[in-house]
Amino acid sequence: MQDIRAGKHWQLARTYQGAWGRSLIFLAGDILGLMGAWRFAVDFNRPFSPLPSLLNWGNWVGIPGLFWVYGAVVVLLFAHHNFYGHTTRSFTKQAAILCAVYLSSLVIGYFYDPELNLPRSLFIPAWLGSVVTVMGLRLFLTLVLDQFAPAQIAVFLIAPSDRLESLAELINRRTGHQIIGQLPASAAHTPEAIAQILHSGAQEVIAEDLPEHQLASRLYWQLRRAGIGLRLIPSSLTLLHRRGNPEVFAGMPTIHIDPDLFGSWEYLGKRLLDFTGALIGLIVLSPVFVAIALTIKITAPGSIFYSQERVGLHGQVIRMWKFRSMYMDADRRQAELERHNESQDGITFKLKHDPRIIPIGHLLRRTSLDELPQLLNVLCGQMSLVGPRPLPLRDVARFADWHHTRHVVVPGMTGMWQISGRSHLNRMDDMARLDLFYIDHWSLNLDLDILVETLRIVLFGRGAY
Repeated sequence: MQDIRAGKHWQLARTYQGAWGRSLIFLAGDILGLMGAWRFAVDFNRPFSPLPSLLNWGNWVGIPGLFWVYGAVVVLLFAHHNFYGHTTRSFTKQAAILCAVYLSSLVIGYFYDPELNLPRSLFIPAWLGSVVTVMGLRLFLTLVLDQFAPAQIAVFLIAPSDRLESLAELINRRTGHQIIGQLPASAAHTPEAIAQILHSGAQEVIAEDLPEHQLASRLYWQLRRAGIGLRLIPSSLTLLHRRGNPEVFAGMPTIHIDPDLFGSWEYLGKRLLDFTGALIGLIVLSPVFVAIALTIKITAPGSIFYSQERVGLHGQVIRMWKFRSMYMDADRRQAELERHNESQDGITFKLKHDPRIIPIGHLLRRTSLDELPQLLNVLCGQMSLVGPRPLPLRDVARFADWHHTRHVVVPGMTGMWQISGRSHLNRMDDMARLDLFYIDHWSLNLDLDILVETLRIVLFGRGAY
């Protein structure tokens, strides 16, 4: 009898079926990005050292044949890691693979012939240029394709019985995926359940709170063998399993979690992204700042900016800046409107048809343009581009004890709230859980993913008022 891990050789994964257009677009984007970087590197190197004769394998469309070998290796590795399927958002891993390909070529070249080297004036621009152009195009294509060409696939849902209906409605409303079957999590490991999934035509299984009993052999490997994707909605232990490595210790199976070799390099990358992103944003968007300021001044006399004390890192009070979207007496009138608060628990203040909003305020809020001055807070280190939103003192004073966990990280301009419903979230418990998910699962790639999703939502004005 065949080992369940063997799979069916050369079988096309079902998650790829019907998504060739998206895959080809990302493939074309990678090739164009690499060609652009190589073309720049060749032109940059022209006044310097020529390509060594042993590495001169001819030219195609003006680009040395050696670079096309680099390109073939990159594309094959991207395909191996499913970067042309449904993991197109693994931005940092994609950049790491690009770097690994170029740096590995140096090692291979050295062991082949220590005297055989690509000119640095050619290699370094090609390497760094490839990372910039490929990742830039991937970020852009993700933004565009997720809005205009969402990959609608057939989904089989597994969850606790009391969660099936709400999860199915949420998935259908936010993704348009077709739910073609459902099963309670308690029955996920049974042979009948697996047979039902395999014969349903599902391209992906979305599961929450799966039982551990026989999970590996009965579900994961069966789905993998059939070319069906598995997406887990994380439980409290998922984070630790994801970050650890399986090891045998004292004859026992364990998950070993080591500290990172380079410590906080990802966080340093985040702070660098914050500073450069805020600085570039302030420069590029300066005409937008001027236009908004003039419009506010003309349509609603008073100050252009609005500042408010908010609670930031470790409970420290910061002054957060926004473009003014309400009348000057808005703070005083809030007490009068408290009885109309649409927040279910009363902790945050939400009012869909707020009478305090100035004429231009609705547009500013719907597009989140009123938040742009917070780039100054980011530049000063009080906030980050991505993180839990800093809340007013009024709201924080009503927190439950566990809600304060969100204050262990720097607050952000955008975060899980903004991509998970924004103004449609009406309970602080739900908001705090999203913040805790972000904190527990944080990575630089997650920040980039949230930034792309936020930009898509802001451009098309969903979920804010």
